[in-house]
Amino acid sequence: MLVAERWQRIVQLVNERGSIRVTELSELCQVTEETIRRDLDRLEAEGKLMRSHGGAVSVKEAQTEVPFMERETAHADFKNSIAKEAVSHIQEGDRIILDASTTAWYMAKMIPDMAITIITNSMKVALEVSGKEKIQVISTGGLLSPKSLSYVGPLSERSLDMYHAHKLFLSCKGVHVQRGISESNELQALIKRKMISIADETYLLADHSKFGMQALTQVADWSEIQHVITDRMTSKDALERIRDKGVQVRQLD
Repeated sequence: MLVAERWQRIVQLVNERGSIRVTELSELCQVTEETIRRDLDRLEAEGKLMRSHGGAVSVKEAQTEVPFMERETAHADFKNSIAKEAVSHIQEGDRIILDASTTAWYMAKMIPDMAITIITNSMKVALEVSGKEKIQVISTGGLLSPKSLSYVGPLSERSLDMYHAHKLFLSCKGVHVQRGISESNELQALIKRKMISIADETYLLADHSKFGMQALTQVADWSEIQHVITDRMTSKDALERIRDKGVQVRQLD
């Protein structure tokens, strides 16, 4: 395979799969991992893909906000388990923030009717807990994002300035051992940054598919995140390196 053909094949594979690891590309293209890394550097410089920890991400995938209905069914078993663990960290009297992730929505379905306050930018979360009489629900309002069914933009961010929360539960598009967490959509990234700034503690809820990914917009580094809850398939080496940064990690069995 000629070099130009290999580059074309790499871009094709990344776009088809959304993301792919160096080890897979090495096997498929029958060249060394070091050669693949040089190829990825070259293709990223040309704007044809984005590098991630251990691989590459499609430029299209990195910039596109995936519709809620698609995210709802992806890795559902893992997200349910993570959500269940996250709910166990909520206590009576807590003021919590739930973002517009599907894992936060799973949490909303599981939270018992208890005396807490939930602040959210998610229509789905707000509707899910609206029938629970003891829970006070605060919706940010703002610009409605039809794909995620969430509120974003300056109005949403300004409304959060009025509040203080004990705990934030959020997910993201990418989790990078060195760079922290990232989002595919800049507006979503901005509101998540604001949520982090008004919460005492931040819980990152991320299944194994998020690790090693670097999306378009940076949300936070590890100094701003206190807890990670993830599933059994997440790399133990990656989690150990995150623990070394002072983050409490809970890996489910």
